[in-house]
Amino acid sequence: MKELSVDVAVIGGGTAGLGAYRAAKRSTPSVVMIEGGPFGTTCARVGCMPSKLLIAAAEAVHQIERAPGFGIHPQGETLINGREVMDRVKRERDRFVGFVLEGVDEIPAQDKILGYARFIDNNTLQIDDHTRIQAKRIVIATGSRPSWPAVWNNLGERLLINDDVFSWDDLPKSIAVFGPGVIGLEIGQALHRLGVKVTMFGVGGGVGPLTDSVVKEYANKTLNEEFYLDPDAKVEIMQPEGNHVFIRYLDKQGNPQDILVDYVLAATGRRPNVDNLSLENTSLELDARGVPVADRLTMQTSVSSIFIAGDASNQLPLLHEASDQARIAGENAGTFPEINPGLRRSSLSVVFSDPQIAMVGSTYRALNQRFSACGCFEVGEVSFENQGRSRVMLRNKGILRVYAEQGTGLFLGAEMMGPDVEHIAHLLAWAHQQKMTIDQMLDMPFYHPVIEEGLRTALRDVQSKLKLGHEEAERCQRCPGE
Repeated sequence: MKELSVDVAVIGGGTAGLGAYRAAKRSTPSVVMIEGGPFGTTCARVGCMPSKLLIAAAEAVHQIERAPGFGIHPQGETLINGREVMDRVKRERDRFVGFVLEGVDEIPAQDKILGYARFIDNNTLQIDDHTRIQAKRIVIATGSRPSWPAVWNNLGERLLINDDVFSWDDLPKSIAVFGPGVIGLEIGQALHRLGVKVTMFGVGGGVGPLTDSVVKEYANKTLNEEFYLDPDAKVEIMQPEGNHVFIRYLDKQGNPQDILVDYVLAATGRRPNVDNLSLENTSLELDARGVPVADRLTMQTSVSSIFIAGDASNQLPLLHEASDQARIAGENAGTFPEINPGLRRSSLSVVFSDPQIAMVGSTYRALNQRFSACGCFEVGEVSFENQGRSRVMLRNKGILRVYAEQGTGLFLGAEMMGPDVEHIAHLLAWAHQQKMTIDQMLDMPFYHPVIEEGLRTALRDVQSKLKLGHEEAERCQRCPGE
């Protein structure tokens, strides 16, 4: 049994693990990174990058299908070669992974410990059966994994997760997607546009991460124009049948429908990879899901020498969030016992569906809960259906809702679906982080003709509803929801 003594041990070699290792290394040379699987990031291997490659192929097909609306008529049938589509996806995916692995290769071999870690106590880690590490500080950066109901395991190889999609050599003829969240919407719509028969089911009525019922209902209606989506489905039977899966469900009118699909894609969420760390051997305080509770500004857990970062923290499972958390956790682990709060940016999330879905700052649900007793926030709205630039491009579908505080006029957040709203979302995230008011945002330049003019319309709408001034601000400061 090999024995090691280090200042910092980082468990995990993905986005958060690599970031935490590098951040800690700036303060102490005595840092190791432990990884049981392949080094590299979920984003590059099976997440954001390969999914965007699939979406890019789907967008190319969609552009051809939209051409007749401009009076342009492509001749002949559009041929989608599934093997060529997937070959490019995998080829470019491997290129992105290669860039990540180049960075891993630069890490000294003695700093990389191969194997799975588990806690012996607050400062001791056992790596498989070959190494025991005594660490003064530990960063948990073990990421997350897809989760699905155990009963689905009877589907065998017909059950897929998003990781499996990006290893396909060809496209299937049909698929049932369970979970209209970020992953389900992106992959499901892309496969539909690439000629795969897609049926999508959800539970509880959710569409993407949206919490604003107006935007959610619009998204549900718009996506249903392309493929069948029931965000609150009643599935009665799902069982393997030869090389297919038989599904019986009740449609939206309550009528039973039977379908056979090649595969079932489980896009039903992810769970933090903390359940195999033997956390019961530590004195860590855990939340209801068994995840260590941590301060979001320092990423320090209830055990002062243990930090957590990335998807394992169960906070915001996004790459930019994982990178920020990794920097904070790594720096604090490296400089411990000196602990400093790190910069946490305004919340920003994007679903690369078409139209895109995006959310910035506080969600509608959070604001409704916070101000439910006093009505201290207002909503501004714009439809993209008649917005100038959107109609020019024949991409005039979408709705944007912005939220502002009564009394101060402070911009609080937004939820939206619309053409390329990733760009509007970035502008709004910058404004939110700078704590700008609606008046200040309207003082900013808006070019013509651009989609962002729709944002100006929504801001003017909310501005017209606001009651500004000290008296109103003081009333809202006394709101019981605060």
